Amino acid sequence: MRALGWDAPDVILVTGDAYIDHPSFGAAVIGRLLEAEGFRVAVVPQPNWRDDLRDFRKLGAPGLFFGVTAGSMDSMVNHYTAARRRRSDDAYTAGGEAGRRPDRAATVYSRILKELWPHVPVVLGGIEASLRRLTHYDYWDDTLHPSILAESGADLVAYGMGDESMPAIARALKGGFNMKKLRELPQVAFMADAAYVDRLDPAKTEMLHPFEECVADPKKFAENFVRIETASNLLRQTRTLVEPTGDRYVAVNPPLPPMTTGALDRSFDLPYERRPHPRYDGRGDIPAWEMIKNSVNIHRGCFGGCSFCTISAHQGKFVTSRSEASVVREVERVAAMPYFKGYLSDLGGPSANMYGMGGRDTEKCAACRRPSCLTPRPCPNLDNSHRRLLDLYRRVRGVRGVKKAFVGSGIRYDLFREGEYLRELIVHHTSGRLKVAPEHTEDRVLRLMRKPRWEGFERLHADFRRVCEAEGLRTQLVPYFISSHPGCTDGDMRRLSETTRRLGLHTDQVQDLTPTPMTLSSVMFHTGADPYTGEPLHVARTIDDKRRQKSWFFRK
Repeated sequence: MRALGWDAPDVILVTGDAYIDHPSFGAAVIGRLLEAEGFRVAVVPQPNWRDDLRDFRKLGAPGLFFGVTAGSMDSMVNHYTAARRRRSDDAYTAGGEAGRRPDRAATVYSRILKELWPHVPVVLGGIEASLRRLTHYDYWDDTLHPSILAESGADLVAYGMGDESMPAIARALKGGFNMKKLRELPQVAFMADAAYVDRLDPAKTEMLHPFEECVADPKKFAENFVRIETASNLLRQTRTLVEPTGDRYVAVNPPLPPMTTGALDRSFDLPYERRPHPRYDGRGDIPAWEMIKNSVNIHRGCFGGCSFCTISAHQGKFVTSRSEASVVREVERVAAMPYFKGYLSDLGGPSANMYGMGGRDTEKCAACRRPSCLTPRPCPNLDNSHRRLLDLYRRVRGVRGVKKAFVGSGIRYDLFREGEYLRELIVHHTSGRLKVAPEHTEDRVLRLMRKPRWEGFERLHADFRRVCEAEGLRTQLVPYFISSHPGCTDGDMRRLSETTRRLGLHTDQVQDLTPTPMTLSSVMFHTGADPYTGEPLHVARTIDDKRRQKSWFFRK
């Protein structure tokens, strides 16, 4: 700051991750976007919350606001296994060191900042805050929590991806703190009083059950979820969600429209250093950085709608793809880095093969209320052509210095059958192992997961073997599975074990379900029922139940 001649930053970003100036890390993206608009931005990564709070004090107060994120992962998922055991490492910290961020980091950081500077606005963002913006089930406390706004004391939550909303917040605060202006912004949530709610247009307001009623009656929590999920999956959401909490209200303004390709390109084209900050030199590798440093993200959003996944809840159901030119520019930058050895580890996204896909008729999309474009059956309006993706693959393969561009992200095999895409993927873009996620074998469980029927994976398995035999390849097909999903019984796990053994599959890529906030799976786990149908469900709720289900993966 002294070297730049700043008396104070305009915005101070506080993050639970080590600082890596790369487009895969939220604090870097938001910082670069704000900087591009002329704002002075400082970043405080992984501040110590257990001492005299010097890390929070050292830059003073910002001119506009503090932006707070727990990091790229929910801090509770980062800290605990599905068995609620403390993890011994942290992939987003130098040397993989655990303990550099608190549990529920967004709340802890916000409370500290509000104690130190009560009158400076605090804006929460990132996945932890975004998915806790309303009443949510907390697996680690095994209870419902109110909105993170009520628990943290923050002024605002910028939910979802913040590429456009965070600069809008900074512009709104440029003339001084004005809560009225902030409350008019899209894609933000805030606490309000009864007078504010009374002024809302009833035709543009969705009143949810109060937090206290959700705690007393799980059915009301389930009803709230259905309303929230339905609203979040609309292409043009126009209603403000309002949830009473105590004597106040949480108001969630409608989101911005899906990002355009141009806006997404702008985020990725900013002048990132593409490496960790030099302060971490000599402190050990940052595992998350090592994993993605040679990868390129080609789109955002996912229309799969899996019950246990937070991608569509955070990034949106509608896919926004980068332009080929933007992707190629990033590949060229990666290829010029001193650590690059010719191999891109991943040319992918939330679902690697959704690039360029969407509805043929957007008016039909605007009228649609389905949470998934793929289940229970693929939408007839979905354009699932892989032509744009294949063209992109070929352009990337032609970039000087790129020997191989692998697809490390999982693919949706219900988007294609045997043909040009599968062959090209296996021959040119698979590094010995192709990852897919059937998640289970039993159709009833798959329906609750919002995943395709098992017979689709069996067709893929046969097609995969034919391509490998024709090409003389020894590539492996690696399926991912989940145990303890609501509705899954021990008998279902036994049948999964038998079915996968018959096909000669190795079930080593497995996980026990962790119910995370704002997912359908977490609502089913808490209530013991499907919120859409009211169907009672078996839930492996205790740690012993969950261990027993997971043990079926390893029986011979």
